[in-house]
Amino acid sequence: MKDHSQHNKSSQYKENSLTLVGAVSMGTGVMIGAGILALTGQIAELAGSLFPLAFLAAAVVTAFSAYSYVKLSNAYPSAGGIAMFLKKAYGKGVMTAAGALLMYFSMVINQSLVAKTFGTYSIQLFDVDSGSWIVSALAVGLLIFAFLLNVSGNRAIGLFSLLMAFIKIGGIVIFAVGGLWIADFSLESSPVGVADTSVTGFIAAMALAILAYKGFTTITNSGSEIVDPHRNVGRAIIISIAICVVIYLLVALAVAGNLSLPEIIAAKDFALAEAARPALGDYGLWFTVALAIVATASGVIASIFAVSRMLAMLTDMKLVPHRHFGMPGNIQNHTLVYTIVIAILLTLFFDLSRIASLGAIFYLLMDIAVHWGVLRHLRKEIKANAVILMTAIAFDVIVLGAFLMVKASTDMMVIYAAVVGILFVFIGERLFLRQK
Repeated sequence: MKDHSQHNKSSQYKENSLTLVGAVSMGTGVMIGAGILALTGQIAELAGSLFPLAFLAAAVVTAFSAYSYVKLSNAYPSAGGIAMFLKKAYGKGVMTAAGALLMYFSMVINQSLVAKTFGTYSIQLFDVDSGSWIVSALAVGLLIFAFLLNVSGNRAIGLFSLLMAFIKIGGIVIFAVGGLWIADFSLESSPVGVADTSVTGFIAAMALAILAYKGFTTITNSGSEIVDPHRNVGRAIIISIAICVVIYLLVALAVAGNLSLPEIIAAKDFALAEAARPALGDYGLWFTVALAIVATASGVIASIFAVSRMLAMLTDMKLVPHRHFGMPGNIQNHTLVYTIVIAILLTLFFDLSRIASLGAIFYLLMDIAVHWGVLRHLRKEIKANAVILMTAIAFDVIVLGAFLMVKASTDMMVIYAAVVGILFVFIGERLFLRQK
């Protein structure tokens, strides 16, 4: 059984099957879409009128964070991605297992965020309240559909995801340029100022904005499949982030040009759809909702495969426990089930703001672990610059600290949930590995 499952998984890796253009398309396809659709309003709520600059500031932090991943990918290109990097730094122990699981859960949380965004935007075409149970029902329906499509082993999924990436990137660009054109490239209706912005709020907003960029880590997970990975993985990461910076800034300015700050905050879960109403009328609304549906559906379908593959790899490394529960198929089919069940539970019991907050906390903690591991154990081996690594850690700590301060005063439930999740991961891994 084990040999069979190993064969099934290994057959999905094809060396030199992904060009630089393909890797950039995959990275931007994962990054652009649900993040910008769901997070623009939430970032505006924290950063005030300066929210377009929060995307720019988050890009600076992401650029420093990407440094470790670029150096690691150039040195050790691997389909294992983050988990293999952590293993190189910390060995096969609790830190590697817990760090990889934090990454796994942040990716599952992102799927829940994407699915909930699908439901939130879909109901904009109908007279349905945004707090309705229909939003969760649509989100769960999308997750189940994505699961069935992945389990079917449809080889067209990769081509479908690539095609959808081009469609949604093109659609987001059309929305941004169209919104700015109609607003006459003027932000007079929503002047950028600092009166409604606090330093803590702005830095906390950066934590959510970083989520819109974290999809670049998907490229590292395909390291062994990219042509000339020692050069192209890093280049793909840099190009993808650069493209996203431009697009996110255009979208944020288009939203700011067509809605006042109170209007953006009031429609925080569907700010782009609301911005399309004054700019482009009903046609703009329909276009934005259709774009959101394409972006979220394709994002979930592609992401579920990547996440389940990561958990299957951790299982093969004997870093996480695994139970078949009588299910047929290989290990990755089982991890697909676990992934979907967790995503559905998050979708049912957390709103968009809390889902995004949990994702930001888990991701930033994992990111700090990667940088620290490189600084302490791999810096000389991969010729990494200590100053850049320490700057990346400092940025992550400052952003995470500000975010936790804001959440402590507005929504302690998020912090309680994060603490419980982190303790569950570390204590569970310690007990599991001790038994092994």
